Amino acid sequence: MNEKLALLAARRERLIRLAAAQRTVLAQSIEPWRIPLARVDQGLAVLRVIKRNPAWIVGGGILLAALRPFRVVKWLQRGWMAWQMLRGMRSRQ
Repeated sequence: MNEKLALLAARRERLIRLAAAQRTVLAQSIEPWRIPLARVDQGLAVLRVIKRNPAWIVGGGILLAALRPFRVVKWLQRGWMAWQMLRGMRSRQ
């Protein structure tokens, strides 16, 4: 029985060392993606805020109209198309 426990303890130690080495390799592999994934996370947070406060979209449109009136129609068309695409994706879920 003691021999079996010793073998289990040795195996456990090997597995712990292996897991630590794998964590290190994984952390090094993921490091280049840390900043881009953080930006994606921030973008998703902004989308959640806008979803909870749709009046911000109207405010943004008004701001856009005030800053560049000659491009408003083009941006409104793009916004309308994006809105329709989002509605289509939501209806498929």
